Parts: sequence; structure tokens; C-alpha cells
Amino acid sequence: MNSRAIGSSILVLAFSFFVNSCSSQPALPGNDWAQWMGKERKGIWYLDLKKESLRAADLKKIWEVPVGTGYSGPTVYDGRVYLMDYTGGPVKSERVLCFDAATGKEIWSHAYECMYLSVGYPTGPRASVLVEEGRAWSFGTMGNLHCYDAVTGKLIWQVDGLEEYDAGIPVWGLASSPIIFGDMVIVQMGGRPDACMVAFHKETGKEVWRALTDNASYSAPITIEQAGKPVLICWTGDNLAGLDPASGKVYWKIPFKRRKGIINIATPVHDPPYIFLSSFWDGSMLVRLEQDKQDAELVWTRAGESERNTDALHCCISTPLIKDGYVYGVDSYGEFRCLEMLSGDRVWTDSTLVPYSRWANAHLIRQGEKTWAFNELGDLILADLSPEGFRDLGRVRLLDPYRVSPNPRGGVNWAHPAFTGKFIFARSDAQLVCYQVVR
Repeated sequence: MNSRAIGSSILVLAFSFFVNSCSSQPALPGNDWAQWMGKERKGIWYLDLKKESLRAADLKKIWEVPVGTGYSGPTVYDGRVYLMDYTGGPVKSERVLCFDAATGKEIWSHAYECMYLSVGYPTGPRASVLVEEGRAWSFGTMGNLHCYDAVTGKLIWQVDGLEEYDAGIPVWGLASSPIIFGDMVIVQMGGRPDACMVAFHKETGKEVWRALTDNASYSAPITIEQAGKPVLICWTGDNLAGLDPASGKVYWKIPFKRRKGIINIATPVHDPPYIFLSSFWDGSMLVRLEQDKQDAELVWTRAGESERNTDALHCCISTPLIKDGYVYGVDSYGEFRCLEMLSGDRVWTDSTLVPYSRWANAHLIRQGEKTWAFNELGDLILADLSPEGFRDLGRVRLLDPYRVSPNPRGGVNWAHPAFTGKFIFARSDAQLVCYQVVR
């Protein structure tokens, strides 16, 4: 065996060791980041790591590989990294890519022609690849749903959302990451008739149920437990809805009133018994879930006069975080804010997390008592969050934005990173990188 092969083998063994030994909650194999926002879509990095500061020497770049453009965040399962991107040229194609998590070597890829029709920021796919038990599901900007063998990349089945469901493509394309429930994969298709949410048998692609006449939003659904039953929480373009994930039956709906176009992007945040939502145009809403039945009621809704004169919190891309009764989130132009959850009153505002700009973004990830943020510049930031304020404990640039038009500011890193064991995976419109926490 040559030295290069030996080195590759050592990296594979090291990755496997760290992933399987550094998790405090190994409910997923190796505590993988196998879907949008990780395990249970809570945005939690399950790592027993007690750090009081972050410096460049604390992180080691393991590898980097070139990729195409797109906003699809990486996912990690069983030693492999999955990603979607977009390739240009005379024939535009969406691709699903699979890499070796230890080395960055490409394992397989699948491309299919996909012209973006009247899509704003047509840079690439938005949704994260979902992986479970040897299968991977991708959902493209124009409603193409694919199921693959996660190991070999063999295409198992596919659904064309435009052709088969007359999917209503919102301004920025379909972006809601699929979710698994039992033997189904559920997507926000925005289809007609009555097919905003559609469940497919995850092995065959056969439709199991469809629900809601709503327009599609960009927000990814979550599953929770309410009154002893699983409930699928869907924030569509028109409502916050609680569905029976097994049948699609609508348990309850609360309208989300909008003043302009649909820009519901952030994932609903569940902090029992509450659900918190925040939108760029229309501010925030707090809903209380009944504990003895499948029902819900509005607690409050607050919105400012405009995208600049905001009240409470007007999130765009970033999903807020709730901790000890307080909401932390990134406002419309990048202000980092703390709210008292039960009232929506603002506690403090910080302007240092990400530079001030329209739609400025930073993804928030919890890890123990600390919070990590990945901002659109490509900075990874360690922080303490409390009602007393935002304490920056250090930041390291993981990768620079790639200047591609028509992205704002010439290029932004808007894709959510993945965290598994001591490894961090992040992408730009040109690169996918892997870093390891070394101290």
C-alpha cells in the first residue's frame, strides 16, 4: 500500500472514531447530520466540547473540493456527505453529489436537466438532501423529487412536481427540505389540487396522501408530539398548520397574514408548548399548542411598519433560537436581536454578528450552553447568548463567499453548515470544505 493510500485510510479511521465517540446523544448512527438542521431539525450540535474561546488554531482544514453554485446545505450520513448544486453552460442541470466524508473524494453524482423558469436568484438548489437507512432524497428548485441508493447513487424513483402536481413555483423556487415520517417522505410541493403538502411512500414514490390548498413557502416542516400524538408542523405561504403525518388530516390551522409576497423561510421553532415564527416582511408570531388535544391558539403577532422599521423580529433566512424563554434571531438587515418570548418585547440588539445589509444572514447552532453561528461571510463564531447580551468568543473564516451574479453583495454563503462529531462541513458557491476541531 502506498503512502497516499495509507494516509487516506488513517483519515477514514479518524473520521469514524471522532464521529462515533464525540456525541453525547448518538440517536442517529454516529450522530449524523442527515437532514436539514440535523437531528430532529433542532439545529443542535451534539458534541461534548467545552470551549470558552475560538481561535484559528482550534480548527484544522481536512479537505476542500470544488462544487457548483447553490444554497443547498450539506448533510452527513454514515461517512458520506451529500449536497446539491447547479451547473451552467448551454444545458442547465441540477446535480446531487455524494462525497467521502473523510477525504472529500467524490463517490457518485447524478445530474438532470433543469431550467429555472422565472426564479429569483437562480443560483442553484435550496433544499438539503435527506438521508436515511441507505436511501437519499433530493428536492430541486422546480419540484423534482428524486430517491437514490445512498451508497451507489442509483436512481430508485422520481417525481416531476411541475408535470405531475402543477406545482406553484414561488418567486425564489421550491426550497422546503423533505422530511421522513415512518415509511413516507413528505414535501411542501405547492401542488394543485389540494397538494401543498404531499406524502410519498419512501421506497416506491407512490403518493400516500395530499393536503392543503395553500401556496408553497420556503419553510421546512418539523414533527413534534402534541397530546400524545405526532403532529407535522407546516408553515406554508398562508397558514401555520398542524397535520396528522400519517394521513394528512388537518388538526388545526392559524392564518399567517402577509402584506406582500410570500417570504416565509425560517423553520418553525418548537419550545413546548409554543411555536415561534418569523418572516422578513411580516414580523413574528407566537402560537400556543394545547396539551390535551390537537389544537392551537394565537398568543401574539407583531410586525413593524416596513422591512427597515421592524418590530420584535423580522427574520429572513436564519431560523431563530429559543433559550430559557428568550428568542434570539437575525432581523431583516442583519441586526442580531433578543426578544422576551411571551411578549415579543425586544431586550437587546447587536450589530456585530454579521455586517448590516438587506437579507444579511447567520445560521445559529446550539452546542451545550454555547451557540455557534455561521454568517454569510463564511465566519464561524462561538458565542454566549443571554438576556444580558451577545458575547463574541472568537471567530474563524472557514471559506470566502464566491462572487457570482445575481447574488447580493456579489456573493454570500447562505447554505446551512453540517456538524457531526468534531467535524464541520460548509459550502460556498464554489467549494465544499471540511474542518476538524483539534483543540
